[in-house]
Amino acid sequence: MKDNKTLAYINMFAILGSLPKLCEYDKRAARLVSLRESVSIAFEVNGGPSATFTFGNGTCFVLGGSHECDIKLYFNSCEHFNAMIDGNAMPVPLKGFTKIGFLTKNFTKLTDILSAYLRPEPEALKDEKFFNISTSLMLYVIGGAVAQIGNNDKIGRFSASNIVDGTVCLSIKDGPAVYVAVNNHVMTAHLEKNAEPRAVMQFADMHTARDLFDGNVNAMDCIGKQKITLCGMISMLDNVNRILDRVAVYLA
Repeated sequence: MKDNKTLAYINMFAILGSLPKLCEYDKRAARLVSLRESVSIAFEVNGGPSATFTFGNGTCFVLGGSHECDIKLYFNSCEHFNAMIDGNAMPVPLKGFTKIGFLTKNFTKLTDILSAYLRPEPEALKDEKFFNISTSLMLYVIGGAVAQIGNNDKIGRFSASNIVDGTVCLSIKDGPAVYVAVNNHVMTAHLEKNAEPRAVMQFADMHTARDLFDGNVNAMDCIGKQKITLCGMISMLDNVNRILDRVAVYLA
């Protein structure tokens, strides 16, 4: 079962939270936010998450919470926000009517590009560059989802309560990495490598990671074949793996 509040946090900080990397990887996305003056959008969900996204100079920056912004969008519930992410609802604009064009044009196109990478057509994956970007973005989304499930989902919180302080790094060999920092059982995801993680789960290559993300291979089989390497504090990885099982439920 999915919890709507947890899903809202995943949509905010894992799905939309991958927009900075999208702008880094995709030239079309970068052009959409190559603005003379930056534009910031604050998303505020009643009883749920809030975050402010700032776009400009071909980049995106995300800050948790509702801060000073050009456009402010309100959602009356987590269900309302989740429906917007699915394309089945509209937000309530509270501020920024003069800049609504950025929201309806640039931002919408940006999320369309993101969706194409996260839910790709099989034919698109035959292109190596697209495949690598898509797989990298999925790694970032999964890392972000681990943190939000560990903080908000009932089953995820139980697993997080058994994780000691430190960082767990999920990486693809010679490729992207994301680490989840744990402090007093609260988890935060960082879309970068960590110099001194307490535990590491590393995929041998992009194709191994993709097969696992798509559910085409068994994780234990990959570990046995050394396509997935585990090192460091195994108890942290055990509990993160339990949370990863919940990630599959929410992102399915």
